[in-house]
Amino acid sequence: QVQLVDSGGGLVQAGGSLRLSCAASGRTFGSYAMGWFRQAPGKERDIVAAISCSGGNTYYADSVLGRFTISRDNANKNTVYLQMNSLKSEDTAVYYCAARYYRFTSSCNRYHLAPGEYEYWGQGTQVTVSS
Repeated sequence: QVQLVDSGGGLVQAGGSLRLSCAASGRTFGSYAMGWFRQAPGKERDIVAAISCSGGNTYYADSVLGRFTISRDNANKNTVYLQMNSLKSEDTAVYYCAARYYRFTSSCNRYHLAPGEYEYWGQGTQVTVSS
């Protein structure tokens, strides 16, 4: 089991940048495929970006492609990051990281896009972009 702690959200002007972090407990962080989701008021929780266990495969929603970058540090910090640049007002939402465990990392060469595919969730961090 893993515990996830999201951080890094805040208030930023349009065009600005933020870096979200998701710190995971435990010693097997490299066995988890990770994702970042966001949920705006009254809307569904949508995938923003996802990354495979090793970091070799990544996915971005069309709305953030070219502006956001997902990365992970398996060796030292057990953390997944979401670097967000050129922020827009429509990026305003609560952002959640999520994890899916793989018993055999050799099979963890993919990412996952649906919330139901993830087993563990962070508490969320608010991102507000002012126009």
